Amino acid sequence: MPTCLLRPLLSSDAARRAWRWIGLLLFFIISYLALSPAPPKGLDTGWDKANHLLAFASLAFCGFWSLRTLKQRLLGLPLSLLAYGGAIELIQFFVPGRSCEWADLGADSLGMALGLLIAVALSRLLRPLSKAV
Repeated sequence: MPTCLLRPLLSSDAARRAWRWIGLLLFFIISYLALSPAPPKGLDTGWDKANHLLAFASLAFCGFWSLRTLKQRLLGLPLSLLAYGGAIELIQFFVPGRSCEWADLGADSLGMALGLLIAVALSRLLRPLSKAV
C-alpha cells in the first residue's frame, strides 16, 4: 500500500480520534482481563508474560498514533503506561487468584517498548522523503 494512502489512516485528526477510541476500548478490556479473578481463557496466549507484552504493545501502539507531539508520545505515554501497569500489579495483590509480580511489570515495559518501536518505525517509513534527513 503506498504511503500516501496509509498516512491519513494513521495520523490524520480523524484517525487520531479513532486511535483514541481503540486505545480506550483496549484499556477497558485489558483492565477487565487483568483484574478479573477468573478471566475468560479464549483471550489468553497460554503464557502470562506474553499476555502482558501483547497488551502493552497494543496500548503503546494505539497511544502513539492518538497523540500529536513527540514529547507526549515518547515521554508522557510510557510514563502513563508504566503507572497503569504498576497500578494493575498493586490491585492484583488484593484480587483472589491473582498475584503481584515484578516480572509482569517488566513484561509490560517490554511490550510498551515494542509497541513504540513499531509505531516509530512505521512513522519514519511514512515520513515524506523531503523531510527525511
